[in-house]
Amino acid sequence: MLRPYDMLGQALSTRPDILPKIYCQELAKLQDQIPPFSTSVAYKSIETQLGAPISKIFSDISPQPIAAASLGQVYKAHLLSGELVAVKVQRPGMMLSLTLDALLFNMIGGQLKRFAKARKDLLVAVNEMVRHMFDEIDYVLEGKNAERFASLYGSVPFDDKNMQSNAALRDSKYKNTNLVKVPKIYWDFTRKTVLTMEWIDGIKLTDEASLKEASLNRRKLIDQGLYCSLRQLLEAGFFHADPHPGNLVATSTGSLAYFDFGMMGDIPRHYRVGLIQVLVHFVNRDSLGLANDFLSLGFIPEGVDVQAVADALKASFGGEGSRLSQDFQGIMNQLYDVMYEFNFSLPPDYALVLRALGSLEGTAKLLDPDFKVVESAYPFVIGRLLADPNPDMRRILRQLVIRNDGSIRWNRLERLIVAISEQASEYVEDSKSPEESSNPLGWKSFDMRAVVAATEDLWLFILSEKGLRVRIFLLRDIIKAADTFLLNQVGGCSLSYEKVEAVQYSDSEAQATLARVALGFRSLGQAVNMAPEVWSAMFLRMVLKPEFRTFILDILSTLFVHLSHKAPETYWICISWLIHKLTDNPR
Repeated sequence: MLRPYDMLGQALSTRPDILPKIYCQELAKLQDQIPPFSTSVAYKSIETQLGAPISKIFSDISPQPIAAASLGQVYKAHLLSGELVAVKVQRPGMMLSLTLDALLFNMIGGQLKRFAKARKDLLVAVNEMVRHMFDEIDYVLEGKNAERFASLYGSVPFDDKNMQSNAALRDSKYKNTNLVKVPKIYWDFTRKTVLTMEWIDGIKLTDEASLKEASLNRRKLIDQGLYCSLRQLLEAGFFHADPHPGNLVATSTGSLAYFDFGMMGDIPRHYRVGLIQVLVHFVNRDSLGLANDFLSLGFIPEGVDVQAVADALKASFGGEGSRLSQDFQGIMNQLYDVMYEFNFSLPPDYALVLRALGSLEGTAKLLDPDFKVVESAYPFVIGRLLADPNPDMRRILRQLVIRNDGSIRWNRLERLIVAISEQASEYVEDSKSPEESSNPLGWKSFDMRAVVAATEDLWLFILSEKGLRVRIFLLRDIIKAADTFLLNQVGGCSLSYEKVEAVQYSDSEAQATLARVALGFRSLGQAVNMAPEVWSAMFLRMVLKPEFRTFILDILSTLFVHLSHKAPETYWICISWLIHKLTDNPR
């Protein structure tokens, strides 16, 4: 049986800032295995709360619960007006039980803290969790949460922009279907311990056979859930903290229906921007940037050495050859020890973010074992950075492609350009061949106008006084690329690659940079073809700027001076090659 203190244990499993990793991992194993309570008790609770006999409220109600959980159980019923509803009844004595368990934790908290080696005040954290649990057992608040959730996320329709892939979904039967479905709340039949809501027929996400019979694509359902979760966490800030398989079902029309709005989080914009920045710095392996993110978010206590945190983060990432985890649990495993060692302090709702991401990934992995939430979320994050002109977002975008010292992250820039090109091309192909689509949701295709606007802002930064170091590094990289290009041309008339190496032209890093630049230009050309008029207008605006023309002249003059010194060497290498060919092949 799962008691409230088990629920507290599960909640503590998401707090690596409080407990060592081994305790978090063990607490996460606690399962919800509580049996249902008597139906007669449930009926009596309904009658007491609603002030009328069951027969005066419902025309019929199921004799046994349809579903049972730790806090309550659900019955299927028809109102006297004919609507089919789900009636959620709270387990008797939950308020008293939760209060007593909270008191128990406070009584033994000192001993528990010493035993568990908690880094911060364990009682403060437990009291925060108890507050959330008291909210969770207030069904009136849950009903309000459901309506707020529906107003924010329940109005994204299947249309030609959001769903390009399935011709059937564009039929009139499905045209106005929403990606997200939230049950309607019947307020006349809802009280603090009884919640009456619309009945939604759905298919469990773990029921592979039923999903297949309904012609529902598991991967697209994952995309829909991910899209909704990312909007919750990174756009509006109001999020479902426990999207596990019991709280999500698929409808026959392809919608994803959410249930159980007791555990919700609400994070302000500052933390939402911080979450995006943390992700970007994590992907870039920028340990110092990550440490500064944690400091600005208030996770690190005052006085902690930020450089020491950065060094610990760098060590947790492993060496340069090691591969960073792209799944959420892998990331947390890398960060657990650092968070505990440096006494991190997560705000209550940010701790719920960890719970939400872990629950989302766990649910998605049931449908696709290879799903990785960070890797899958990256296109959405990039889309947000490109589309949002807010200075915070533009700064994070710059950090994605420009290092702190001003040098360009060519690998990141090339990947970004290729991703934009591929998604734009994929979107067009999907529009032409909907049955063969691999890109079901519009959020995976970048808005080309937003891409152009972000590109222009990046160029304006590079051309500004703050971008001086970036321009210097750009010139250096252009010269290296030119040298490599010249080497490749000379290589065609050289005796052998060994001869070229003897002249010390070989540079693997420069070769890689040249390859990235070539691929980047090719991908950029494909992106330009998607919206040539928008790109042309931007190029024209840049050409009209004196700073841009000055920078282009600097590039051309620097290349001319540099290559003029290389020309004699190139000339003599080619002459040597011609003489060698003549002596080897006498006529």
